[in-house]
Amino acid sequence: MTGVGATGLFDPDRVAVVGATDRAGSVGRAVLENLDSFDGEVVAVNPGRKAVLGYRCHDSLADVPGVDLAVVVVPPSVAVDVVREAGESGIENVVVITAGFGEAGSEGAARERDLAAVADEYGLTLVGPNSLGIMSTPASMNATFGPADALPGSISFMSQSGAFITAALDWASDQGIGFRHVVSLGNEAVLDETDFVEAWGDDETSVVLGYLEGISDGRAFIDTARDVTDETPVVLVKSGRTEAGAQAASSHTGTIAGSDAAYEAGLDQAGVVRAETVQQLFDYARALDGLPLPDADSVAVVTNAGGPGVMTTDAVGDSSLTMASFTDETLDALAESLPENANRYNPVDVIGDAGVERFRTALDTVLGDPNVGAAVVVAAPTAVLDYADLAEVVGEAQDAHDLPVAAVLMGGSRAEEPSARLRESGVPNYFDPARAVDSLDALARQRRVGEREYEPPREFDVDEAAARDILESAADRGETRLGVEAMGLLDAYGIPTPAGGIAETPEDAVSLAHEVEGDVVMKIVSPDILHKSDIGGVKVGVPNEDVYDAYEDLVSRARNYQPDAAILGVQVQELVDTDRGTETILGVNRDPQFGPLVLFGLGGIFVEVMEDTTVRVAPVSEREADGMLSDIQAAPLLRGARGREPANLDALRESIERLSQLATDFPAILELDINPLVATADGVQAVDVRLTIDPDEL
Repeated sequence: MTGVGATGLFDPDRVAVVGATDRAGSVGRAVLENLDSFDGEVVAVNPGRKAVLGYRCHDSLADVPGVDLAVVVVPPSVAVDVVREAGESGIENVVVITAGFGEAGSEGAARERDLAAVADEYGLTLVGPNSLGIMSTPASMNATFGPADALPGSISFMSQSGAFITAALDWASDQGIGFRHVVSLGNEAVLDETDFVEAWGDDETSVVLGYLEGISDGRAFIDTARDVTDETPVVLVKSGRTEAGAQAASSHTGTIAGSDAAYEAGLDQAGVVRAETVQQLFDYARALDGLPLPDADSVAVVTNAGGPGVMTTDAVGDSSLTMASFTDETLDALAESLPENANRYNPVDVIGDAGVERFRTALDTVLGDPNVGAAVVVAAPTAVLDYADLAEVVGEAQDAHDLPVAAVLMGGSRAEEPSARLRESGVPNYFDPARAVDSLDALARQRRVGEREYEPPREFDVDEAAARDILESAADRGETRLGVEAMGLLDAYGIPTPAGGIAETPEDAVSLAHEVEGDVVMKIVSPDILHKSDIGGVKVGVPNEDVYDAYEDLVSRARNYQPDAAILGVQVQELVDTDRGTETILGVNRDPQFGPLVLFGLGGIFVEVMEDTTVRVAPVSEREADGMLSDIQAAPLLRGARGREPANLDALRESIERLSQLATDFPAILELDINPLVATADGVQAVDVRLTIDPDEL
């Protein structure tokens, strides 16, 4: 897309409403009425009218030169023609409010494809179709059919639900939250969430907010948002947190790495602060819009009420923040200024008879402590405390120390005016201490995002041709599911596997066993039998003298279990001592929006029971792979907890990166499990593998 902000979408001089009407209850009338306050010129287009609501009507866009933005509110049957007319008239920006496109069945979907083709032909910046419209408060422009204007502010807000916008703006107005730009994304035939994140990262937007039900191109979104979030916070609510994305999965990885896991990983890698609720979305926005970022994760609490102080402390414990430890100088200063029965340790309890000056002294003291990164002021109403004065004190303290402060002035109507005063200082006020702490936590997360240093993924020297040959050979045989016969795929990409090979005869099995030191593991090789252990298709610890008979027994079991199964042979493999290491799982699952996901976690028989795993969107960098090793709860096992020998973390990290490269190089790999990937002090070994491929992608 070419510069949303630079082409007049949000700062037009002349706006045309195509489909303008004075019919009561119509969308065309609502849009025209909402544009009454627009700073520029409004033009009505309707060939069936001479005038509408005092505006002269024109027959077509071709009759109106100099239009910067066309708002299309016509029946879907003619909407595409109107957009083409806009392109032919030299109009660059179009908002299609008309519904009846991709959301309306196959005919509508075809119409939407035509719309996108016209936009592409003329290089149009197009919002919609099926959009509520757009707003821009700097231009006093409300080109929507919503019921009210947004308050002016510096937050920009996009939503894939128009209804959500109308409800959210109504609530935000009551809360004194203002906006710079508002966009109802509609069906996203042309412009999508990535385009607006990019545009708002380059303008005066302070915080980008979004309500999303999906992301059109996950990889593009990550790459764009990663750049934007260095400077501009992006906060999103992503709905649809269900297991639907995992329903069709056939591997462990596919089952665990469902739809929401992909979004969780993708948004984190993009530097997005994810909100779980609408309340969180706007709590975070208010904090990020008005408060400085903390330089540390430590929080001081100043309160006149012991119970709420404890609640605040609990909330800090539930977050990524910590309670600050005061220096001796701070403790001495608090001891001198507070009553004897007050608590000078964190949380600081100035006790119930505290007036505003005692709060001022305590707050200034703790904010001056070098160990404090942020503060929460928690107050219960008393006869000796004026909330309005306290609001002034909190705002002044934040300005003086340039540290984020959240307020919890508990109460009803008596807190309303003080809350408004706090908002003027950029300080958010909450009734619930947990919300205050949660907002400070969002600030800390944003600071960490800004501190990240992105590094591109490493490129390893691999045998891509050998890997392709294995996959194409399977496709030529009509196989879409592969097991241990595909171990060579891992060898080609440098992921260590135990010594051995596939024997097609008992004699071959004996020969392979003699090449391997010690007893061996033997597994039936059949693309039709994936769960080999269930049919007795695996033998562990087979001595050399028993290999011949073991081969024949495994083949016999397989044929008895499934007479029509294709038997490719028996794998003879070095016996890996799993007692010396930790069994992990390393896998890939291909998400429709984000592409290949790489999963790592505790493996072996525990993978489905414990589900101690973590996910990243490929390609995975060395730093991201390192984060995966730390994310799982079993991380202490890898580091050598309780006297265990530590695993070779370098080998694990590199295996994650190499599998990421394999998944990126071959879109044909839909799912892949290495389970277990045994990690010891000496390195790693991939003991078993299974994968699903799409031959059409080769």
